[in-house]
Amino acid sequence: MGDVVVVGGGPAGWALASACARRGLAVTLVAPGHGWRATYGMWADEVSVLPPGARWVTTRVRGGGRWLPREYAVLDNESVLTACAHPGIEVVRARATALTATSATLTTGEVRHGVVFDATGARRGGVEQTAYGVVVPGPHDAVFMDWRQPADGPATFLYAIPLPDGQVLLEETSLARDPGLGFAELRDRLHARVGAVSGPVERVRFPVDVPPPSVWARGAIPFGAAAGLVHPATGFSVADTFLLAPAVADTIERGQRAVRRVIWPWRARLVYRLRLRGLATLLSLSPAEHEEFFDLFFALPTRHQRAYLSGRTDPAGTAAAMAALFRVAPAHLRRKMIKP
Repeated sequence: MGDVVVVGGGPAGWALASACARRGLAVTLVAPGHGWRATYGMWADEVSVLPPGARWVTTRVRGGGRWLPREYAVLDNESVLTACAHPGIEVVRARATALTATSATLTTGEVRHGVVFDATGARRGGVEQTAYGVVVPGPHDAVFMDWRQPADGPATFLYAIPLPDGQVLLEETSLARDPGLGFAELRDRLHARVGAVSGPVERVRFPVDVPPPSVWARGAIPFGAAAGLVHPATGFSVADTFLLAPAVADTIERGQRAVRRVIWPWRARLVYRLRLRGLATLLSLSPAEHEEFFDLFFALPTRHQRAYLSGRTDPAGTAAAMAALFRVAPAHLRRKMIKP
């Protein structure tokens, strides 16, 4: 029996497997496929959490009609995977059909380890972020959130980001909706916005309201999106998973409960509740109010933007950012921000 099995070959799985292997643990990583097809990004001031050798493309982006003070980094997936590789990781190409605290039943058999992590992503349902994107030849202005609506209907925004290979991802995104907006409607709204573009397609669907697991839970320990690390206002989780992975690896010998507390300390649980309040506000906004809301948010001082978008264990900073936005919001937005 080895030390750790990590089920899931996305950024969360590889971040955790790499951190464990670098601490001398024997790791089995269960992943059905090779490589990452999705586009992953983080704020440029967060890239220090990536392993040495990882590469990314950094760009200035616009949001709320203005240049944002924080630059944005799009990961070079192949280089990040290479940087995560370690001789102490045994990769098993299979799918898991059942998980327990110490074993994983796979399509190729069973593996038993001291501890099992579930990094397979969050289950669908609830409030979802959905997106439909097309990869086209560059260049194109980098846009984090363009909330100008291309047609009548639900609120969506354009996300236009340069990729490491010189191409550009043009993506129409529904930030948060229950149920998630369908791909066909997102495709039509993208075409209404930028024309009938064609190229490789990227589809995105994941929940943004997954609750923190209990520290008393049993079974495989969730990590990454499966553990509710997705930020409901952006859909980001990659930076937090790479930031957390070393601390999780350092805590494994102390047992499941200690690991679960490292992933979700009480400060992070407070921030989660505050972010849920923000999510409730977003769900109540009209399309026009979405644009107005984010115009106001991206006009806040950088410290407030960083605290709300990246301060996962900073309840005071998160609350201060929310209060700052409330102070500058007009009455009709304030009513929605305080509505129970």
